[in-house]
Amino acid sequence: MTETMGRRERKKAATRQALADAALDLFLEHGFDAVSIRDVAEAADVSTTTLFKHFPSKEALLFDMDVDLESALVAAVRERSPDTSVIQALRTHMLGARAFKTQYEEQIAAFRQLIDSTPALIEYHRSMWMRHERALAGALADDLGAPADDPACAALAHLALEARTLAGTSPGSEAAVNAAFDLLEKGWESVRPGKGRAA
Repeated sequence: MTETMGRRERKKAATRQALADAALDLFLEHGFDAVSIRDVAEAADVSTTTLFKHFPSKEALLFDMDVDLESALVAAVRERSPDTSVIQALRTHMLGARAFKTQYEEQIAAFRQLIDSTPALIEYHRSMWMRHERALAGALADDLGAPADDPACAALAHLALEARTLAGTSPGSEAAVNAAFDLLEKGWESVRPGKGRAA
C-alpha cells in the first residue's frame, strides 16, 4: 500500500512538473496572454481537467513552487540553530535562493521580464508575496513569543522579503541583500520583541 501511494505521489509530482515546465516554455516563447490553458495541457499531454487538479489558475502555473517557498521561509525561522539569530537565518536563506546562482541568471532574467510585462502576473505575484509576508511575520511572532499582529515582526517580514526584491533589480544582487540585512540587523536589535533573549 505504501509503495502504491509512493508511486501515485511521484506520478502526481511528475505531472505537475511537466505542466509547469510546459507553461513556462510556452509563456516565454509566445507571451502569457497568447497561450491558453488548453495549449499548456496539450503540451504536457494531459486534459484541462487534470491541469486544474494541479493548478487553480493560469497564473498559478508560473508559480508552481509557491507553497514550497513559503514553507522554506517559515522553516528558516523555526528550524534555525539556537545560536543563530532570525536575521542571520533569513539572510542565509535568501542568499541560498536560485536567484543568486550564476547558472540560472539567464532563466531568472527571462522569468522576471515575463512577470514585469504582464499585469495579471504582476498582481498575482504581489498577492502571493503578501501571503508569504504574513506567514513569515506569524512565524517570527510565534518564535519570539510576541502577539500575532506584532508590528516589529510584520515590519521585519516585509523588509526581509523586500531585500530579495531589491536583489532582483540590482547588478550586484548578493551585495544588495547583504547590505539590506546589515541594516536590518542593526535596527532589529533595537526594536525586536523580547529583547532579553536570543532572537
